Amino acid sequence: MSVIKNVLGTNLRPCSTDPMTGYYRDGYCNCGPEDPGKHLVCALMDAEFLSYSKQRGNDLSTPRPEFGFNGLKPGDQWCLCLARWVEAHQDGHAPQIDLEATHADVLDYVPIETLRQYAMASKTEHM
Repeated sequence: MSVIKNVLGTNLRPCSTDPMTGYYRDGYCNCGPEDPGKHLVCALMDAEFLSYSKQRGNDLSTPRPEFGFNGLKPGDQWCLCLARWVEAHQDGHAPQIDLEATHADVLDYVPIETLRQYAMASKTEHM
């Protein structure tokens, strides 16, 4: 198995295990062809983004126990759909991102210079 890289060209780090995130619910912003949403951006949730996402039809803050989803709150990290993050960026509501936990494939859609504008402080205790 090959090593998965982040947007910085180093090994992809976990985004969050509390709450457990990622398309495969393994803590990593990684996906395959079965994920049309491309959950590749490790984002730090804040109240502004959660409200924006809800207004755009993707309510991430309301618990959905039938899907094993407890809802997100400010301070949580979550693997966002690439298109949702790009849309939020274009509308001026993009949350900060963890570059070390954001998949390298994002660079096919967003320049590293743009991603760096939203970079959160590097940390390893976010798991």
